[in-house]
Amino acid sequence: MNALQFNFTIPKYVFTKTVGRWFPSIHWNPRFSCLIWGETEEPALPNDDWAKIKVKYGGICGSDMNLLFLHDSPTTSPYVSFPFTIGHEAVGQIAELGKKISHLTEGQRVVINPVLSCESRGLDPCPACERGDESLCQQKTKGSIESGLLIGACKDTGGSWSPHFVAHKSQILPLPDEVNDLNGVLVEPFSCALHAVLRNPPKADDKVLVIGAGVIGLSVVAAIKALDYSCNVSILVKHSFQGEMAKTLGADEVIYLDDSYVKNTADVLGAETLKPLFGPEVVQGGANIIYECVGKKKSVTDALRFSESGGTVVLLGLASIMKQIDWTTVWLNELTIKGCFAYSTNEFEGQKMNTLQIAIELMKRGKVDLSPLITHQYPLHDYKVAFKTITKKNRENALKVVFNHDQTTVGG
Repeated sequence: MNALQFNFTIPKYVFTKTVGRWFPSIHWNPRFSCLIWGETEEPALPNDDWAKIKVKYGGICGSDMNLLFLHDSPTTSPYVSFPFTIGHEAVGQIAELGKKISHLTEGQRVVINPVLSCESRGLDPCPACERGDESLCQQKTKGSIESGLLIGACKDTGGSWSPHFVAHKSQILPLPDEVNDLNGVLVEPFSCALHAVLRNPPKADDKVLVIGAGVIGLSVVAAIKALDYSCNVSILVKHSFQGEMAKTLGADEVIYLDDSYVKNTADVLGAETLKPLFGPEVVQGGANIIYECVGKKKSVTDALRFSESGGTVVLLGLASIMKQIDWTTVWLNELTIKGCFAYSTNEFEGQKMNTLQIAIELMKRGKVDLSPLITHQYPLHDYKVAFKTITKKNRENALKVVFNHDQTTVGG
């Protein structure tokens, strides 16, 4: 089978990092970059507790693009194993079952919780896994498989940027008939947003600001509305098509990132802008909770200054190494800064459930339909066109781009 894999080498890393500043497409040129395209063997079942999944749709995540553009911090490098097949967002069917799996059937439609925690590694639970925080597992480099935070970052499992990968039985969630495949491939990114909201729930009278209108930012809006929180939700967006989708998903206010966005955001939040001796405007007042979904210097800076005193900033945007961020407002306004990674166990209607199960349940009930987010589908071999579409999202009106493994010709 053909697959898109990532393999780190110092010469290719340095070359791509240098030349890619002027020629972005060099980041996915297999001749020069760390990306590999070509024939590879299907991954074998590590043991009888694993199953093989035939992929229908494999999503292209913002974190995957960060990987290709070499934006990831070296802090995460111990938690991968090379070469790995990329792709952790997936919907598909069970193609092969290990002998110890009796609750699933071949051909069954499923989605995957890609987190490779203690259970999938065949280990006794670490403290994080024991309390239900599998995404914070402390044994990501141990056990019966190689290092990897997720499927799609571990050389033993494969990933959804290929026709097949393997998953432990604990990671496989059946997809009910009420949830179509397009929603199915979005269960994983929607769960990232759900986890952030459920761990940091807004109060009824809170002013909420979402920064960023990519899939995660839009999913935060959708999650707040699907969970029936009655707070006011504003979202800061870059493009008009993102703003229209945000309104469709229930945003109360859409603010565009134009020359007057600071004043406009302050006005929406009932805050005041103050002029310092020099530098950007200071904002007095703001949102009670901010979900930062971009992970760039500008977005993190905005999250800090648009926060009300005593407010909370939740970082979902995979912020990495950043310079010249002014942290004054953190101590001046006694802000709470919280990181949020992936998904794990959350409380829903009085029960503790895996976040992906909650996402599926909300979709099943018709509380949320994210399928309109998928604006472009491409066969895997047209990966260069897919990546170019993502980098030209304004021109292409691209929200979510996925690989359709049943598709053989290029299309949008």
